[in-house]
Amino acid sequence: MYLWSFILLVVALVAATPQSAGQDMLQPFFYKGHDLSSLKMLEEGGYVYKDTARNNQTRAAEDILGDGGMNSVRLRIWVNPVGGTYGLQYNLDLAKRFQDKGYKIYLDFHFSDSWADPNKQPPPAAWPKTLGPLALTLRQYVKDTLVSFHDAGIDLSLVALGNEIRHGMLWPLGYADVDVEPWPATVANFSNLATLWKAARAGVDDAIFMGVPKPAVLIHIDDGWNLTLQQRWFGALTENGIPTTAWDVFGFSFYPFYGTAATFDNLRTTLHTLAKEYGKPLQVVETDYPAICNGEFEPIPPSSEPEIPYSIAGQTSWTDDVISIVQQVPYGLGQGIHYWEPAWLNNTSLGSDCNDAILFTADYSNLTEPVGYSRSSVGMFRVK
Repeated sequence: MYLWSFILLVVALVAATPQSAGQDMLQPFFYKGHDLSSLKMLEEGGYVYKDTARNNQTRAAEDILGDGGMNSVRLRIWVNPVGGTYGLQYNLDLAKRFQDKGYKIYLDFHFSDSWADPNKQPPPAAWPKTLGPLALTLRQYVKDTLVSFHDAGIDLSLVALGNEIRHGMLWPLGYADVDVEPWPATVANFSNLATLWKAARAGVDDAIFMGVPKPAVLIHIDDGWNLTLQQRWFGALTENGIPTTAWDVFGFSFYPFYGTAATFDNLRTTLHTLAKEYGKPLQVVETDYPAICNGEFEPIPPSSEPEIPYSIAGQTSWTDDVISIVQQVPYGLGQGIHYWEPAWLNNTSLGSDCNDAILFTADYSNLTEPVGYSRSSVGMFRVK
């Protein structure tokens, strides 16, 4: 009698808990990754990396970062980029190289010939300009790309269908906006985005039908600290016919210098709330922190966590705190973090108003062979 009562109690607890909660006991893989999309371009331009922990030995950047605890690599892919950088073959070469060294691969579709982010989502120049044909082209492109990776012997662990798509993708047809009032009357403007995203998701299924192992499908939105944005956005998507089963992982950007509301407390609130509402894994898929920010080029942007100094030590401190917040998400659903472009030696500001947010000190004294010397912050993922 007592045994039967115990069994009924266990069944009731499982039924009342999000499906993914059982992953706590399975200890799911925790991504500790870096975006290394520009590495091949830099190497082809003569850049080299030196490991200061090994007497300035010249080494591949991924080996230095791997010693620092990196276990996955994020790569962005553009459709038809000028010169081929960030295109299909460029990414196949990099992904094969990183996979052969044991790193999981996370592919970030931009659905553009160039940069796509919250401020711009230009469609590929050669793609159709009307919704139906554009959706069909998008579906075919996703399928063909995933098949190409599979044919090259590359297993993709994560696939993001769009990059920071808060305002949609493939503008103007796929533009969407949850920031305008009155809300929720604006949900209707998600209709075209839902059509396009559904087509991209169908492309994943088409690839699986052709024998490609299923990657985890991720939706990537910026401002991961903004709970109102995230709840509105995903609510609008589902109200336009995208079931919650269509994606596997939430992905968020979280930067310290684009607004002082990007606090740890606000990030924690967003991740905890969405974990309880959706029962799906969550990751911070873009973050970084300045090593140098002295106002040499622009006014110094205030950090959203001002107690952490803009410094090499501050890079590790910031990342430590973000990892801790992600790891504390309920039900074991906090499952990763990726630092954005830590090795981009000729773009050290990484889009901020600070001088330098990468994990290597750039030395241009020899212009034929610029050097990146590893900082202590390359070890930010070690033993975490």
